[in-house]
Amino acid sequence: MATAPTRLQVLALYKQFIKNSKQFNNYNFREYFLRRSRDSFKQNMALQKPEEVSRAYSDAKEELGILKRQAVISQMYTFDKLVVEPLNNKHHH
Repeated sequence: MATAPTRLQVLALYKQFIKNSKQFNNYNFREYFLRRSRDSFKQNMALQKPEEVSRAYSDAKEELGILKRQAVISQMYTFDKLVVEPLNNKHHH
């Protein structure tokens, strides 16, 4: 029987997903992975059985490895800013 990860471990993994998703240069990929990460973690919040939580956590760790590799590859290419993107990080509302 696998031991379920702690809440802190899951939150740390979630933060890594968000951090790595934000590293994509392409707006569409970045927003897709941010949305997918949030949705995936929200969906798995309902898991109750320790075995299910452990399996989801292990799967997420594998997916994080893939996400990290893809983010590095993404940084090798430059893309023009899209109309929907702010021109700078100091965007005022």
